[in-house]
Amino acid sequence: MTKVLAGITTSVDGYVAGPNDGPGKGLGEGGERLHYWVFGGPWTYESGPTGEASGEDAAWLKKGISSAGAVVGGRWTYEAAGHWGDENPWGLPFFIVTHRPEEEPPGGAFTFVSGVTEAVERAREAAGGKNVHVMGGADVIRQALEAGLVDELTIIVAPVVLGGGKQLFDGFTQSLDLEHLGVRQSQYATFIDYRVKRR
Repeated sequence: MTKVLAGITTSVDGYVAGPNDGPGKGLGEGGERLHYWVFGGPWTYESGPTGEASGEDAAWLKKGISSAGAVVGGRWTYEAAGHWGDENPWGLPFFIVTHRPEEEPPGGAFTFVSGVTEAVERAREAAGGKNVHVMGGADVIRQALEAGLVDELTIIVAPVVLGGGKQLFDGFTQSLDLEHLGVRQSQYATFIDYRVKRR
C-alpha cells in the first residue's frame, strides 16, 4: 500500500536552511552542515560534495530510495538546487508544487502542479504501489501535513546550531499527534521517524 512519507533535515535549533538560502546556496549560509550526513562529511558550496553517505546514513537513504515510487518537491527547492541541472536526481516521477505550473520546463524531467494535494494525488498514481516521498522544502511539507496527506514524518537532526534561517514549522497552524516509530543515529545525524496520527 502506498504511503506518503515526508522527511527533512533540521539543525538542533530548528532550522532547515541557514540565512539567505537560494540558488548557489540551497541550504543557506552555513547550511551545508545540515547535509554532511548525505555526503559522508564536510563539503562547501564552493568545492561541492565529493563523498557519499555511509553506515546508518546510507542505510536510511537506501531504504527511502528503494521504497519510493514518486517524489514531491517545492518550487523554491527546485530553484535553489539550480533545477538539478535539468536532470531528475531521483529517476522517478517528480512533481514540483508551484504557483506557476504553466512554466514547466521542457524535457519531461519534472511535472509542475499547482497545489500540494494535486501533487500528492498525481504522485500516488505514478508511484506504482510504492511510496510517495515529500522532500520539501519546509513549506511543501507544512502544506502536506496541514492537508492531512502525510502518513510518516522523519525529522533528521544534524548536530549543528545555525542561529537563524528557515524553520520547518514556522507559521504552522495545527496541532499534530505523532507516534514514535524509531530512531537511528550516526556521526552526522539523528533520524527520528514518526507516524502521523489521524484525528
